[in-house]
Amino acid sequence: MDTESSATRPSSLEERVDLTLSTRTEGDRTVVAVGGEIDVYTAPKLREHLIDLVSAGSYHLIIDMEGVDFLDSTGLGVLVGGLKRVRSHEGSLRLVCNSDRILKIFRITGLTKVFPIHATVDEALAAAD
Repeated sequence: MDTESSATRPSSLEERVDLTLSTRTEGDRTVVAVGGEIDVYTAPKLREHLIDLVSAGSYHLIIDMEGVDFLDSTGLGVLVGGLKRVRSHEGSLRLVCNSDRILKIFRITGLTKVFPIHATVDEALAAAD
């Protein structure tokens, strides 16, 4: 199934794209590569992952959203919650996104003023906090 050209949402849980998460450390930064859809069904998985990272002392997060196909308001809420959580430890949360469709969501909601958004992970890693 070509997810770029598909405008309709899957109708059943069996057809739904799952969320994939992988984490790596780059110096004092933690890069979380996210793939699939961040929606009402998968957002709790991302929320728990971010909570676990912060609980383990990772306060400078880079969320690589290059593999994200879909983002809803629940997913936005998880990202905002993650930002609040790291800021309470004087940390940072940067996003990596180059999908016009996903970037439009951040522009419409005004969250481009809240999140530093970068085109590449390297650019996010080079940015000073």
